Amino acid sequence: MSHHAIKISTLVSLIALLGGCANLAGPGGNVTASDPTRQTRTGFLSDYDKLAKAPGGDGALCWRQTDLDLKKYNKVMISRMVVTLKDQDNKGIDPSDLKALVDYFQQSLVAALKPQMEIVEKPGPGVVVFRIALTDLIPTNVSRSVMGTAIPYGFVAEAGSGAATGRPAGSTPYLGETGVEIQFLDGANNQVLAECVDTQVGRKYAAEVESGTSGATKTWINGYMNSFQAWSYARNAFDKWSMQIAKQFAVLRGTAPGK
Repeated sequence: MSHHAIKISTLVSLIALLGGCANLAGPGGNVTASDPTRQTRTGFLSDYDKLAKAPGGDGALCWRQTDLDLKKYNKVMISRMVVTLKDQDNKGIDPSDLKALVDYFQQSLVAALKPQMEIVEKPGPGVVVFRIALTDLIPTNVSRSVMGTAIPYGFVAEAGSGAATGRPAGSTPYLGETGVEIQFLDGANNQVLAECVDTQVGRKYAAEVESGTSGATKTWINGYMNSFQAWSYARNAFDKWSMQIAKQFAVLRGTAPGK
């Protein structure tokens, strides 16, 4: 067996081993991070000038009506999502992948919101309607991720590339990127209640040092493993947004303490 073949075989074995570790560690870990420099303004929302950094939003920008009383709403309707790709290079993406992503995000939102609000299919009184645009979707370039790992000491350059290029620490230019613009409407009169934008990028070498050794290890493993799957970072971003929305709704509806 050639030296090159041995290196690739060793790499594949390492990936498989880490995959098992990631499964044992369970889901989670801060493997995506908000990148304010990549937040989009596609014209989907009504007023981008009102957007400001949202509490507990990991960099997301939002605004809401000053007199909004979310206690009046106990149902959620998630409208059909709009999807855009970032550049010409992504035109060859399989449409079934995009459908799977949209379905995943919808299911993630339902799972996060269902404990506190009823999920419905039609607008009406007491219903918050979600209008969602997934913007500038970019899959992870898996082949570049594999090569960066296979090159001796390549991970050293990768680990520092995020901060050096103005991206979040631990990210690299070939990792996935997922933007979102969300509009929340009153289901009875179509009034805009609130709007948010955010763009999350993958972090291959993310580590939450403040969470301790165990938390940092889980984050690192999950980030590393996701760098070998085209859309894993997108799914992580969807889960993060779903939990953030559910938590903020609980605070505004008075079912959870504010922070």
